[in-house]
Amino acid sequence: MAAVRRLVIDVLKPHDPPLLTFTNQLAEIESVEGVTSSLIELDQEVQNIKLTFESDDLDFEAIDETIKNLGGSVHSVDQVACGDSVVTDRRTLQDG
Repeated sequence: MAAVRRLVIDVLKPHDPPLLTFTNQLAEIESVEGVTSSLIELDQEVQNIKLTFESDDLDFEAIDETIKNLGGSVHSVDQVACGDSVVTDRRTLQDG
């Protein structure tokens, strides 16, 4: 199976832990070389965030388990890059 090199997921998390702490905990996962978090939406009880992970071989199960242990839940997997290199999306004529 090809290695997962980039993973973009949509996550719902409680306000606690704060986004900085939440992201730091995810960065500590052994298979993760880097993670970026972006706040998408905020309401009184939860935060909707986008997480982008990169590494040579990401372990989705470890990522999902850590998110759950921090009180969050994965809503969707929005992008996956696999193989020897990460392919950058390019606009095509079909994109309008």
